[in-house]
Amino acid sequence: MKQYIVTGMSCAACQARVEKAVSSIPGVESCTVSLLTNSMGVEGNASSSEIIKAVQDAGYGASIKGIQSEKTKTSLIEREEDALRDRETPVLKRRLILSVGFLIVLMYITMGHNMLNWPIPTFFEHNHVGLAVLQMILAMVVMIINHKFFTSGFKSLFAASPNMDTLVALGSSVSFAWSVWIILLMGYQLANGQSNADLMHLYHDELYFESAAMIPALITVGKMLEAKSKGRTTDALKGLMKLAPKTAVIIKDNQEVEVSIEEVQIGDIFVVKPGENIPVDGIVEEGSTAINESSLTGESIPVDKEVGDVVSAATTNQSGYIKCRATRVGEDTTLAQIIQMVSDAAATKAPIAKKADQVSAIFVPAVIGIAILTIIIWLLLGKELSFALARGISVLVISCPCALGLATPVAIMVGNGVGAKNGVLFKTSESLETTGETQIVALDKTGTITSGTPTVTDIIPNKISEEELLSYAYSLEQQSEHPLAKAITSLKDERKISSKDVQDFIALTGNGLKGTIEGKEVYGGSERFIESFITIPEEFHNHANTLAEEGKTPLFFIKDKKLLGIIAVADAMKEDAKDAIHQLQKMGLEVVMLTGDNERTANAIGRLAGVDKVIAGVLPEGKEAIIKKLQTRGKVAMVGDGINDAPALTRADTGIAIGAGTDIAIDAADVVLMKSQLSDVPAAIRLSRKTVKNIHENLFWAFFYNALFIPVAAGVFSKYGLTMNPMWGAAAMSLSSFFVVSNALRLNVFNMKDTSHDKPIKNRALPESKEGENKMTKEIQTEGMMCEHCEMTVKKALEALDGVEEAIADHHTNTVKVTLSKDVSDDVLTKAITDKDYKVLAIQ
Repeated sequence: MKQYIVTGMSCAACQARVEKAVSSIPGVESCTVSLLTNSMGVEGNASSSEIIKAVQDAGYGASIKGIQSEKTKTSLIEREEDALRDRETPVLKRRLILSVGFLIVLMYITMGHNMLNWPIPTFFEHNHVGLAVLQMILAMVVMIINHKFFTSGFKSLFAASPNMDTLVALGSSVSFAWSVWIILLMGYQLANGQSNADLMHLYHDELYFESAAMIPALITVGKMLEAKSKGRTTDALKGLMKLAPKTAVIIKDNQEVEVSIEEVQIGDIFVVKPGENIPVDGIVEEGSTAINESSLTGESIPVDKEVGDVVSAATTNQSGYIKCRATRVGEDTTLAQIIQMVSDAAATKAPIAKKADQVSAIFVPAVIGIAILTIIIWLLLGKELSFALARGISVLVISCPCALGLATPVAIMVGNGVGAKNGVLFKTSESLETTGETQIVALDKTGTITSGTPTVTDIIPNKISEEELLSYAYSLEQQSEHPLAKAITSLKDERKISSKDVQDFIALTGNGLKGTIEGKEVYGGSERFIESFITIPEEFHNHANTLAEEGKTPLFFIKDKKLLGIIAVADAMKEDAKDAIHQLQKMGLEVVMLTGDNERTANAIGRLAGVDKVIAGVLPEGKEAIIKKLQTRGKVAMVGDGINDAPALTRADTGIAIGAGTDIAIDAADVVLMKSQLSDVPAAIRLSRKTVKNIHENLFWAFFYNALFIPVAAGVFSKYGLTMNPMWGAAAMSLSSFFVVSNALRLNVFNMKDTSHDKPIKNRALPESKEGENKMTKEIQTEGMMCEHCEMTVKKALEALDGVEEAIADHHTNTVKVTLSKDVSDDVLTKAITDKDYKVLAIQ
């Protein structure tokens, strides 16, 4: 998506007009314009010059966002800062100050003198024509000061695409023109012999110069308040930008040299002292410290960093002196990507905003039509032209298309900012809106519910100490490349394990390990493997069953045919996983866990986590099909972190990537969790729901305001004495947009982690269908599987066969349950397994 800055827009009608102009260019696939950020995102192969020309032909200005020359080279962060700089408020403030100076004099005459008999120069006493001309001059000056409303408004009107400025320009101009006509009429009556007293009713009742001046002045007040509030909607993003250091200290020729941030290259060694911000992303090469990463993740507790750990730009070094090697610089840093992501989200449009835009596109022409109709009806009813005009002008100036146009984007921008501040990034406006509509949450087990790294959970020695059992196990396992072996070898420093010499080491494929230690044969492996050498005591059989039911893998070790004990290994559950799943269920969502584990292990982890459903034996390439099937029952959010999750993340209605996962998963997702905490999933859904609720409140106000006040302005209730002066109409119009923006700003104080207001959704996921219960199944008894990796090998081999729909392997029981879509011979099934060096004992 290419982004542009658009100037000259004042309301939703302008926004719609720019979108229409650009969308009509051949080669433009999509175009979204944001009134809030005065930006435009365009996708397609149309040239920038064509796009800019189309915007200019529509009556507005455009330039490529972030364009720079070699002389004025700036970073992405500096360009985004420049794009978000509030240029409107200072201009509007100057206009308002000048307008007020002349308005005070005008209001002194029209209200102070005419109503309260305040003194004026003797030259003007009883000089009604003179006072009227003075009012005209003062009103004209105020209108010239606010000429932008008139140039923009009439230009849009003549182009048959009226906007909010058109309403202001018409209302003020009609008031002014009518009042000029009254002055001419007063002069005519004086010339024909009427006395000054005869002009009293014309002077007091028919002049609207104060309205002609007050309308643009009051709209300017509203615009200034709106601009100031709009500026606050990007405070979270600006806060992030301020954290980005402008310089870095790098090592050059063994000297510390301070350079600008743009000069830092990948591979440079930079140093960071306590209290300083990290300048670019890198890896710690020397030293240790604690880093405050709250700027990126929202987590206030500092994170300890040692040699080899990753550090990110804009985070704060709190304690030690460190040297780091730069790995990502410029626009590739985590901070720059976050800023780019939030900026891109602002340039997209939520589905609900598109509906509001459709209304806004016809709103202004409809209001002009209502104003003309109002004047005609009152004239037909016998009212004076001045009364009819006053009602028509009131309709023009009270109608507010801005409130409609801002209702959605201000809430989206604030919601995105709140998410970014708390480490939850929504990549598009649509994802912020639709995340809250989720009915089913599918969680990938590894790296999402669990940490993704096997760890030792239980040590059960048999008549020896834990240290002795660990010593034999470590000595044997350190020779192995198996993932489960690393869980044991990683304990060396923590448990101060002593290593023993191993001779004649053999890794028996699909079975276990064998080696000679201290002249004795030592074996390690699964329960079934060890049973081929010794009879395992009943007590340890029970231990193994209990551990397996808890989702752990028990590894047995023997020496000289005597049982040394059991070491259980498991992929430990994240601390916040159970609570996060409970929060999702409290919201009325169905939580499904996807895993490649066998059913026994998967069900054990599923029970501990508290999920509603476990889908076991899922191959990486099968996750997308599972998501597609779940989508037949409701809207699905998929949460994952790996490369193999990318297709499923793309397929899901909302893809949520764990931030510590791969770049591919993050690219495929709609929402990115920077903290890698599962509790941020319900927080993201909570924020989405709150933002959509805020949008609905804004839209309700925008529609309610217009539905209520347009009839009042038109004089529908005049028989009850309820009419509206055009000045008050302008005041109400200016405040309506301010109200919408202020309501959106309330999201800044929303606590994403507060569960006290969680309510179950009304539209829950549909129940599962019973289809497919009569498919053919076979159970295969095997020998040789000893871990989850063995299970996956057998599963892949079988599912590659034509006619095998699903294969679920369990190394604990050494069985494989096969679901067939057509008959597959036992010989074909057996060959697939034996080709992978496992034995087949029986097929039922």
